[in-house]
Amino acid sequence: MSADAKVIVHPHFRTHDRIGVVVLGTGAVGGELLRQLGPAGRAGITLVGIANSRAQHAYHGGLGTATARERLVSHGDPRDDAGLLAALNGFEGVRQVVVDATASDGTATRHASWLRRGYDVVTANKAAIGRALADWREVRDAARAGNSVYGDSATVGAGLPMLSTLRRLHGCGDRLLALEGVFSGSLSWLFNHYDGTRPFSALLAEARAWGYTEPDPRADLSGADVARKLLILARSAGHALDAHEVEIENLVPAALRCADAQEFRARAHELDDVFAARLAAAQSRGKVLRHLARLDAHGNARVGLCEVDAAHPAARLSGCDNLFALTTARYRTRPLVIQGAGAGPEVTAQALLADVLALRERIIAPLALAV
Repeated sequence: MSADAKVIVHPHFRTHDRIGVVVLGTGAVGGELLRQLGPAGRAGITLVGIANSRAQHAYHGGLGTATARERLVSHGDPRDDAGLLAALNGFEGVRQVVVDATASDGTATRHASWLRRGYDVVTANKAAIGRALADWREVRDAARAGNSVYGDSATVGAGLPMLSTLRRLHGCGDRLLALEGVFSGSLSWLFNHYDGTRPFSALLAEARAWGYTEPDPRADLSGADVARKLLILARSAGHALDAHEVEIENLVPAALRCADAQEFRARAHELDDVFAARLAAAQSRGKVLRHLARLDAHGNARVGLCEVDAAHPAARLSGCDNLFALTTARYRTRPLVIQGAGAGPEVTAQALLADVLALRERIIAPLALAV
């Protein structure tokens, strides 16, 4: 075994009690996940493979997380699922986990296949469960067929305990009456700062420079990403909601939707009068603008810009915070509010790691009782 592949096995874990992990995506989130795993890997977790869109590096005996990305560049093999899954299959552990830290639609289409074959999938990629209802059902059914686990905490709120809370309430028989919130860190930052003292296009350029938006900010302004999160939440609350049933307000003017990214940036000033008029109208009524996602008890869903008064929880947000307010049959008088950082590599990677560690807990508890 080469030095970079050497893995420290913590003495209180037997080899067959460990889980093997393959990480797909070595960018900001995937790289941060490797850092959080630690140079020698976490107790009970062994990294057996990493991959980007072009190359992969895998070894069934385990990789050193500190050098894995460097080895991917210098000694990586061409990208293919077969080699990565072979490394997982060769690992002598109790679970095999594929971690999807990409935003790739193509990768998301393979989630169901992996689950059906018995691999657990932990993901920050919303594409598999945040679009067509048929795709969501395919993932659910594949997990049942493969007796596998789909860890999706990182898909909504970057690991804020939103999905787990909603599922717990639903599982206990509580009924969701309304869900409202700010689901986008980038749109949160933009409208928390937009007070008319600076043109909207200037704020948009600053948000892009800070990395708060996608490289092409229209991906945020279109509302599509927020709609995917709303679909995931709605389905977790028991609504069989399909993508076309969400009303989405696209904040990009029609004249700018077909422009290439460079042309859009050059013409972004065309947004200024549009948003200035919206802001002036809101201020004339003593309100502020916030980008909200809303779901009612009947499954009616909308994503778009709203006017809210100063007492509204979203009016008091700062930075890139996300906000989720749940009104249920048992939280009827005052909504249950979950708020916090909803974007960034550190919290997103932490959510992925938490789902992997939750798999460890599922393994450790029965073993502890058997000892």
